[in-house]
Amino acid sequence: MANLFLDAVAARRTCYDLDGDIPIPESHIEQIIDRLLLTVPSAFNGQSTRIVLLLGTHHYTLWRIVKESLKPLLTEEQFVKSARKIESSFASGFGTVLFFEDRRVVEAQKARYPLYADKMEDFTSQSSAMHQFALWTALADEGIGASLQHYNPLIDDRVQVHWNIDPAWRLVAQMPFGMPLSAPDEKVQHTPLAARRIFFRE
Repeated sequence: MANLFLDAVAARRTCYDLDGDIPIPESHIEQIIDRLLLTVPSAFNGQSTRIVLLLGTHHYTLWRIVKESLKPLLTEEQFVKSARKIESSFASGFGTVLFFEDRRVVEAQKARYPLYADKMEDFTSQSSAMHQFALWTALADEGIGASLQHYNPLIDDRVQVHWNIDPAWRLVAQMPFGMPLSAPDEKVQHTPLAARRIFFRE
């Protein structure tokens, strides 16, 4: 019997060549996000992950902010190359999902569970990663391509001000998505499976 979940996991790939046309309505993306926020696990059920969906002009504004933030830090040649990638791989898509963590929740969890306080940062990162992976996989299952970007903390302050984001929310990652215009590169396995897992059997 086919395992549809594993098939969906395998279909989730990094897609850079994106178009603004997607096969599902905006409302369906919102429903996917809502469902994942209600079901993806978090340590001690802390629910520290926060998601912001940017569509339309909001999506384009984010990538303009990224370019403007990068420009003073790069040579002209570096900036032209970066701007080209941003425009064809990220801004060219349909939208962007911003992943945040609510620092109030994390600090409250540390106080509530002092025995695990030194691990709480790891726990919240793991929960955020699960949300990112789950959404990425769900989008791929709908035929939508995406990639995961990390322009934080470079853009944090401008994002917070422009969209009036709660200052307790810390930006973790950005996921531009859209219709993939080309197949992703072949996934290269650098390390053999035998070196990556151990099975114990009776």
